[in-house]
Amino acid sequence: MSYNILVVDDSLPMRSIIIKTIKASGFKTSNFFEAGNGAEALEVLKNQWLDLVITDYNMPGMNGMELIREMKKDSIFNSIPVLVVSTEGSRQKMKEFQEKGVADYIRKPFVPEEIKLKITQILGEVEDEECFEESDDDLDF
Repeated sequence: MSYNILVVDDSLPMRSIIIKTIKASGFKTSNFFEAGNGAEALEVLKNQWLDLVITDYNMPGMNGMELIREMKKDSIFNSIPVLVVSTEGSRQKMKEFQEKGVADYIRKPFVPEEIKLKITQILGEVEDEECFEESDDDLDF
């Protein structure tokens, strides 16, 4: 099965890094969608079938927590798992994410294997034996 994933981050380079990392991991995806903040993400959610939302926390306009709150209010969006990828790692924020029903959390900087492992756990896919080629070592962020 292939998945549609929405990557939400106000940094275009970070969105590209996350997408490139997932592609390099060999995780089966159909489409990637991008948004620069929570408000843009809600528009994508209204128009696309998504299997996973990966979001940053700190963004202008509507941050990641506000996006999660809005998703949880909607009967369709509340079933879409959310993975937070952020520099925000305080215990209070982690607890708040957990209380809001976030599927998991990755702290930046991250290693590519971590993102594949988390997505695999969230979506219930069986991990392939081959993951990253040695040439992908330069993808550590």
